[in-house]
Amino acid sequence: MNNVCAVIPAYNAERTIGVLIDGIKKYIPLRNIAIIDDGSSDRTSEVALSFGVNVLKLDRNYGKGRALKTGFEFAKLGGYSAVLTLDADLQHDPDEIPKFFDKFNEGFDIVIGNRMGNLKPMPIERIFSNKTTSFLISLRTGHKVPDSQCGFRLINREVIEKIKVKSDGFGFESEFLIKALLAGFKVGFVDIKTIYNGERSYIKHFGDTLKFVSIYLRSFYSNDFLELKNKGEKF
Repeated sequence: MNNVCAVIPAYNAERTIGVLIDGIKKYIPLRNIAIIDDGSSDRTSEVALSFGVNVLKLDRNYGKGRALKTGFEFAKLGGYSAVLTLDADLQHDPDEIPKFFDKFNEGFDIVIGNRMGNLKPMPIERIFSNKTTSFLISLRTGHKVPDSQCGFRLINREVIEKIKVKSDGFGFESEFLIKALLAGFKVGFVDIKTIYNGERSYIKHFGDTLKFVSIYLRSFYSNDFLELKNKGEKF
């Protein structure tokens, strides 16, 4: 695919960011890669800059959602037609990028990685959290969502232009997905590897579960959700 921008939110990822960039550049040119350094205290930005990619460093750690919003704005200003998002901790294998391109070319507006085919490497608390949020989002939107929490996604420019998200933290991806489905955007899934190598997770499970519940309940009464549902179709 041409004119795709890879957006990678990164926080204290100096150990992994270079390996990730090396993998992505096989499929997306370095000039089309944007690392959003979410207030890291290590050398994440310096390592990324040494590869010649775009680096946007936030002044403090705002959260994954704010980093993704920043990357989306960069992509819109750059005139890119789609955005590919990956996590910086090597839980997403860049060699699976072609799967996303193939699925996207079938006419989907959003393509999301599905890790639920192999749960053995996934920590039990992540399995429970993912299955619960995926079930609730499926129930709310009427669309089967097998993996709502995967950050490996390919998103059409039209979606990032139309869907506005309030969350700045890890709730961003759930809110974005609910709103996109309510708006009628076509979402597809591709099976990907489930990779957990003991990396530190920056998701605070209890707090982020409460935030998801808040977003989910708000989807039933808040105008920013209801306006999408009432239209019943894409903008």
